[in-house]
Amino acid sequence: MVRIAVRECEDSFKFLLSCAVHQHNTEKGDDCCTKAPKSAKTEKRPCQHHLQSAKSRFQPTLEALGCICRALFALNLESCCAKGQNAQCRSRRSDARTYSPPSSLMSLRSAKGDSCCSVAPPGPCKRPAEPGSSATSCAKICCSERANPASIGTTSGDCCSGGPCSKEKEILGITSEVNLDLEKGALGAEHVVLSIQGMTCTGCETKLERTLANIRGVSKIKTSLVLSRAEFDVNTTQTSIDGAVARLQRATGFECQKLSKDGHELEVLSPGVREILLQQLPPGVLSIDPTTNATFKITYEPQVIGARDIVKSAFDRQLKLAPHRPDPSISAGKKHVWQGGLATLISACLTVPVLVLAWAPLPEREIAYGSTSLALATIIQIFIAGPFYPAALKSLIFARVIEMDLLIVLSTSAAYIFSVVAFAMLVAGKPLSTGEFFETSTLLVTLIMLGRFITALARQKAIESITIRSMQQSTAMLVESDGTSTRDIDVRLLQYGDIFRVMPEAKVVTDGTVISGSSEINESMITGESSPVAKIKGSPVVAGSVNGSGTLDVRLTRLCADNTISTIANMVDEAKLSKPKTQELADRIAGYFVPAVAAITIVTYVIWIAVGIAIQKRSSSDATVQAVTYSIAVLIISCPCAIGLAVPMVIVIAGGVAAEKGVIFKTADTIEAAKNVTHVVFDKTGTLTAGHLNVEESNYVDGLTADVKPILLGLVSGIKHPVSQAITEHLQSLGVSPATVLDIKSLPGKGVLGNWNGTEIRAGNASWTQATPSSKVQQFLTSGSTILCFTVNGTLRATYALQDTLRPEAAYVVSTLQAKGVSVSIVSGDETGAVQKTAENLGIPSLNALSRCSPADKQAYILTLKASSANSTIFFLGDGTNDAIALASADIGIHMRDGTDVARSAADVVLTRADLRGVLVLIELSRKALRRIVFNFAWSFVYNLFAILLAAGAFVNFRIPPAFAGVGEIVSVLPVIAIAVGLRWAKFSA
Repeated sequence: MVRIAVRECEDSFKFLLSCAVHQHNTEKGDDCCTKAPKSAKTEKRPCQHHLQSAKSRFQPTLEALGCICRALFALNLESCCAKGQNAQCRSRRSDARTYSPPSSLMSLRSAKGDSCCSVAPPGPCKRPAEPGSSATSCAKICCSERANPASIGTTSGDCCSGGPCSKEKEILGITSEVNLDLEKGALGAEHVVLSIQGMTCTGCETKLERTLANIRGVSKIKTSLVLSRAEFDVNTTQTSIDGAVARLQRATGFECQKLSKDGHELEVLSPGVREILLQQLPPGVLSIDPTTNATFKITYEPQVIGARDIVKSAFDRQLKLAPHRPDPSISAGKKHVWQGGLATLISACLTVPVLVLAWAPLPEREIAYGSTSLALATIIQIFIAGPFYPAALKSLIFARVIEMDLLIVLSTSAAYIFSVVAFAMLVAGKPLSTGEFFETSTLLVTLIMLGRFITALARQKAIESITIRSMQQSTAMLVESDGTSTRDIDVRLLQYGDIFRVMPEAKVVTDGTVISGSSEINESMITGESSPVAKIKGSPVVAGSVNGSGTLDVRLTRLCADNTISTIANMVDEAKLSKPKTQELADRIAGYFVPAVAAITIVTYVIWIAVGIAIQKRSSSDATVQAVTYSIAVLIISCPCAIGLAVPMVIVIAGGVAAEKGVIFKTADTIEAAKNVTHVVFDKTGTLTAGHLNVEESNYVDGLTADVKPILLGLVSGIKHPVSQAITEHLQSLGVSPATVLDIKSLPGKGVLGNWNGTEIRAGNASWTQATPSSKVQQFLTSGSTILCFTVNGTLRATYALQDTLRPEAAYVVSTLQAKGVSVSIVSGDETGAVQKTAENLGIPSLNALSRCSPADKQAYILTLKASSANSTIFFLGDGTNDAIALASADIGIHMRDGTDVARSAADVVLTRADLRGVLVLIELSRKALRRIVFNFAWSFVYNLFAILLAAGAFVNFRIPPAFAGVGEIVSVLPVIAIAVGLRWAKFSA
């Protein structure tokens, strides 16, 4: 506010001087600025008149905002702190990235403070440093008080205390306290991604979801049993991230580790890092946090500081990289499988002696054998089955979920306790007729652990088989500064500016541009092209592609965390986290399944007691023992896991298969809905056509070639539309230099507008430029060419006719869709002749070919199709920014690989290959996936129905002993996983 008043003073003073020079009457002006004291002018203090004027206009807004710097930080805008510092502020402002930090570490952080600007930014401050101060940034002045979050928003806790903001308040006389904290509230929601270890079944996922839903301030929850991951938003005004995760761990018993999406990460070994925490963080390093792996994680901005610089010279000692860790979802799954395998092995080793003592023909020593069996069974019950008890109780108490763990606890406890009682009666000299059966409880636990181990292993192998990140190389050959010598480094140490060498038959480490050498590269994993692509100086290369016989030196353009492999993998993971509607049905069924089984168990127990006493004429004790064995078998053999995995396993495998085919779907709903497609709408340029237009003919009015070309080039040279790019390439090939054009605006569906020397110029379609009456334009339109007209002040100066080529697979895709009963349309901003010619070549009815469409027209057409039928499913394929609205309006928007980022963000599906056959893959994959989901549901229903009847004794002459009921999980889950994995070898027509 003070600066505004100062500027107004200066402008007013200059105006008064100008009036005096021209002998105007200065008495009518505001001469308050001329009367201001010299000290005020020297210190750039405003006069009272302009200060009061500024206060009256801006003070209410300032009082509502509180600290301007904090408001700008929250909105991701610049403040008086440099831009690079804002990124650091945002990171350091967030909660700690680990969930059980040592107290010593917390004290270190407290000692350092939590100032968002505790480190000077690399760039110069916009405000000069105070005399005698060594600070080169307002960071130490403007935002020095941030340690106490509770004080934010108050006068004493103002983040700009002592800096320019506080000085302005002093001048303005602002003393009121503002309690609104823009850093929190609506702007305080932080996104959290957790890797979860310990989930074994759908009940675990339900427990996770319900626990998160019960935590105040947590919203937008996404969980995945298959990925072992949870994502959610935390409102930091209601709860801290640390508090939310601590409560989650306490209520579920799962291990949680945060996965950061802010900046890049570097994991280093911990020795000596605690001392480094006492130092000031160097510019570009956002945070240093401990992990659960006894290492430290450094988050940094790679544009500011490189990974090798951090390891070698950023601190007062050289750091050492931690061993490379795989994708968190993979590593968490591997750890869970390893722990399950170890527990199964121990349980088996303890069970075998019990089985030998129970079943082998040994001398009669019941007390000795019973004592040994009791000891071994107790060890198994406490150390192997023990973890089931707290898990079941936490689910019941905190999440109010009756899950599979509770059934395991009830059944194993019943068998164990009954055996203990029977053994006690034997020792007391009053043996029960049935005797003790410790072999039942021990074998039951072992088979349960074996079943969980096998299903976890199968699930893990299925996930690993379709992981995309496995294509990422772990080492790179770095070219030294002399340009000849090389050395191998970890890919995590690559940084911007590096040049790496790709040897013959080696994989490209990350995305880059060839600077020397020539070769042919197999890019089939990205483009689908089986033929190698020639690469020379200036050619782009993508991560994961395989080099041919030549050697290439490549300048890095994207780090491994951001390259093509990582981008595709992240999009696939997003789809895996989403849940289709069929999954909601499965979750609902699984939620009722366990209580229903518990009820069936009680009924089974009551019926068999009645049958044993009334029909079989057994004693009450014998009838009770018989009823208990049947009840235990029912509890164990039932398995909701098959129901819960029926959908997510198929979705995960489908996502991997689609990615291999060049199709990335962002949500699971897409793969579920694609099978119902009724109408596919294509954009023309860049979608049905290759998008590489060539100028076939040009016409200049009055022969103004030399005057028109530079102006037109200056207008269209920065526009990404295929027509503009074709004109730019054409004019540049003629050696034309662009003229200076101002106020350039791109109008989707129309053209480009600009200002040249005060004159309005336009380049666009004939209708928008009002050039249709021209005979030459009509001639070009009749030929079916794409037209660009150039006008100056509404007068036509030049006309260009451009031709594009259809994609080679376009005709096949359109005919195949029509053979499947799917209607096909074209909507384009191009001229009528060009659109109708394309439709004719592809066999699309002329009524379904719309031309001269603006983005709004495309959207209106999509909405009309959707309204024409209640059960319609509309696809739209486009590639440009002007297609974004239509992509978002369609039931499924499909984005072509070479399109714009705006269109990609609006789409539901991204084709990573410039190949229209991806549409056919999507439809066929959707139908194949649905058939597998239906089969999985059917198998789950049949298994559980038959198994429960069998265990409950419905088939009188055949039953399953309770000791072997634990095999049920293997029998029920493995077919579900096998059917889902079978999708990998499915045949597709495209």
